[in-house]
Amino acid sequence: MLRRQVALLVLGIGAVVLCAPASRTQTAGKLTTESVLAMMDRSAKDFRSLTADIENTKYTAVVKDTSVETGQIFVRHDQKMRIEITKPEPRTILRTGDSLFLYNPKIKRVEEYDLGRNRAMIDQYVRLGFGTKSEDLKKSYLVTFTGEEDLDNKKAAVLELTPKSDSVRSQITKIQMWIDESKWLPIQQKFYEAGSGDYIQFHYSNAMKNLKINESKFKQDWPKDTTREKPHA
Repeated sequence: MLRRQVALLVLGIGAVVLCAPASRTQTAGKLTTESVLAMMDRSAKDFRSLTADIENTKYTAVVKDTSVETGQIFVRHDQKMRIEITKPEPRTILRTGDSLFLYNPKIKRVEEYDLGRNRAMIDQYVRLGFGTKSEDLKKSYLVTFTGEEDLDNKKAAVLELTPKSDSVRSQITKIQMWIDESKWLPIQQKFYEAGSGDYIQFHYSNAMKNLKINESKFKQDWPKDTTREKPHA
């Protein structure tokens, strides 16, 4: 369970931290892997925070089932993040430093995990975005620009990332990212799970950079009668 929940967290981080917009000026001529990475480098320079609407789609191949969750995400550069899922079942994912909290209001239970032992895996995904130079990104992934597509009535550059690490690739075989060329905001990421045909897709809209996010957003604001658990990894 921990691996799946941590995966959800880090996938969210990887997707969201990329949402710091670069200059609206597009690169001249045809896009290449290097030119897209250069724009992503520029996008990280002044990132402090981000809020966005999120749609999380999970496809399970063996039963051909698709489930969709929607909500909002709030992230700051100081390793704090909150995901508020509102539909179909409300729940909260809160990350502060190395602590991850999963709150289920329906059963009034919060689970707490220590991410320290999973830091290596987390760092692999965090490298997808803010604070990491493209040269570091390329140390962990084979990065390829695969073309342009129209998504949400926007022209998007599509990157494909293949993990170089065997341990990461045993969980995620490849990642696709769609990046809005008008604002250089990622609008979608798709993570393909190994050996199953399953995938997790994150779609972002209404992203706002560097708005002030009150510290209270990252507090453990569970009701007093909430049951607290620390499941074993």
